[in-house]
Amino acid sequence: MARQLRIEYPGALYHVLSRSNGRRDIFLSDDDRHMFLALIEELSDRFDIEIFAYVLMSNHYHLLLKTVNANLSRAMQWLGTSYTQRFNINNLESGHLFQGRYKCILVENDAYLLRLSCYIHRNPLRAGIIDRLAEYKWSSYRYYAYKKKAPDWLKFKTILNQVSQADPHKAYRIKVQHYSDEKVSFLEDLKHGLIFGSLDFITDIKARFLEDRKNIELPQNNSIFRDFDIDSLLNSTANILGLNLKSAYSSKRISADDKDKRDLLVYLLWKTGRFSNREIGNRFGLTYSAVSQRIKIMTNRLSMEKGLRDQYLILKSQIKA
Repeated sequence: MARQLRIEYPGALYHVLSRSNGRRDIFLSDDDRHMFLALIEELSDRFDIEIFAYVLMSNHYHLLLKTVNANLSRAMQWLGTSYTQRFNINNLESGHLFQGRYKCILVENDAYLLRLSCYIHRNPLRAGIIDRLAEYKWSSYRYYAYKKKAPDWLKFKTILNQVSQADPHKAYRIKVQHYSDEKVSFLEDLKHGLIFGSLDFITDIKARFLEDRKNIELPQNNSIFRDFDIDSLLNSTANILGLNLKSAYSSKRISADDKDKRDLLVYLLWKTGRFSNREIGNRFGLTYSAVSQRIKIMTNRLSMEKGLRDQYLILKSQIKA
C-alpha cells in the first residue's frame, strides 16, 4: 500500500481524520469518549499543539489543529497508540483499533479553518444520528454556538473571531445551520486529497517541501508535482485549438465556434481535477453555476459526438493532462 505524503512545518494547520480498523466502534461508552478527550488535552500540552475543533463519531474522529512545532506524525502516533492501549485494557479488547495511518489535510489559513469547522461540526447531522446539532455533546460545536464553557485546551476564538462580533456565537450557529452546500464547497478547494487551499498555496508548498521527481510510494507527491500553471495550460491548449483567448474570456462576444472551443477548455481544466469551478469561471468570466452547466453539457456531447471526443482526446494527449 502506498504511503500518504506527510508535510510538516512549524505553524502548519491540519484537518486530521482517523478511522477504525474494520469499521469497528472506537468508542464503546462515554467513559471512552472522556478518556479520548483527556488524551487530546495531554497531546495539546505535551506536543505544543493548538486544538481548534473536534468531533467524535462512532468509528472515527476529526480534529482541526495547529502544530507549533513540526511534529504532527510523532504526536498522532502517540495519540493512536495511547488510546488503543487504554481502550483495549478498559474494554477487554485486543489488536489494532485504527485503520492504518491517520489522514491529514494541510490547511492554508484561518479562513479555511472556519469553513472546515462548519463541515466537521455537521458530521453528526449528516450521519443522521441527531436532528439538531445542539443535541450532540461529543463535538466542540456547543462551545462555538451556545457559549458553553470550553476546556482551556480548546482554542475556539481563532475561528470564532472570524464571524460577527456583535454576537459571534449566534453568528457561528447561523453559519453552520446554513452550510447546506458544505460538501461541494469542501471538495472544490480540496486538492489532491491533501491540501485545502488555493493554487498559490499549493505552489508554495510544492516549492518548499516536495520532491522534484516521481516517487512510486508517494502518489500524492506525484499528483502535486504534475500540477500545471493555469496560464501555461490555457495558452498551450488554446494554440492547439486555434482559439483566441482574449475572445474566449469575453463570454458576451464569443462566436459559436469559439464557444465550443472554450467549453472544451473549461471541460479539460475541470477534468484534470486541479482547478475548482470558481478558478475556471474567474478565467472565462463565468459564474460557478455556469461552469457547472458547461461541464454537464460537454460531458453529454462528448458521449454522443465522436468528432468532439476525438478532438478532446488529442488535446488531452498533447498536453499530457
